[in-house]
Amino acid sequence: MLIAGFPAGAWGTNCYVVAPAAGEECVIIDPGHQAAPGVEEALAKHRLKPVAVVLTHGHIDHVASVVPVCGAHGVPAWIHPADRYMMSDPEKGIGRSVGMPLMGELTVGEPDDVREMTDGTRLELAGLELTVAHAPGHTKGSVTFGLPEAADVPPVFFSGDLLFAGSIGRTDLPGGDMAEMLDSLARVCLPLDDSTVVLSGHGPQTTIGRERATNPYLRQVADGQGAPGAPRRGM
Repeated sequence: MLIAGFPAGAWGTNCYVVAPAAGEECVIIDPGHQAAPGVEEALAKHRLKPVAVVLTHGHIDHVASVVPVCGAHGVPAWIHPADRYMMSDPEKGIGRSVGMPLMGELTVGEPDDVREMTDGTRLELAGLELTVAHAPGHTKGSVTFGLPEAADVPPVFFSGDLLFAGSIGRTDLPGGDMAEMLDSLARVCLPLDDSTVVLSGHGPQTTIGRERATNPYLRQVADGQGAPGAPRRGM
């Protein structure tokens, strides 16, 4: 398994390029603000051919480079239908303007080929099988992607802005809901094996076991309590 990840743009959003191995087809996860150069660098370094872009949610910091990346390689973008509107109208997703300097650098809109995915969808792309779990709370259309354990790697969980190392995504933007966030944490994260590697939308890599033991939100969800007052992250 090959996973090349890097933080991109003004919000430091993690973009991931995932393939079975170097020299093969790949999937690009969350090409956000100013992510296109990093994507091209990863593709060239590992001799990869993209077949799709997949999106954990529709916030501009995760989708800003979808149009140029999909256009450059003639590939579709997959998104949950509840967040699709943000691709063309990103300001609605954050409840305010993202600022003229940033907006001037963005190509807002949908790529030529947009496909929708829902809870339980299995995306068989580039020799990979990504399992989609609908995980609202940060946005109505937030999803996560799971990759099963392989010969050389433990299970991998692309959590988007649901779960971070030590924290969770914010719920105070349009479409955010703390009750839904807590339900998603319990339903999507708690059943995962402790060995599962968590690759989130922002911040460092972690594991489910580490978060189960130390993340105040996941600990209190596991105990059946409400949300703690620890700070949340993300756009």
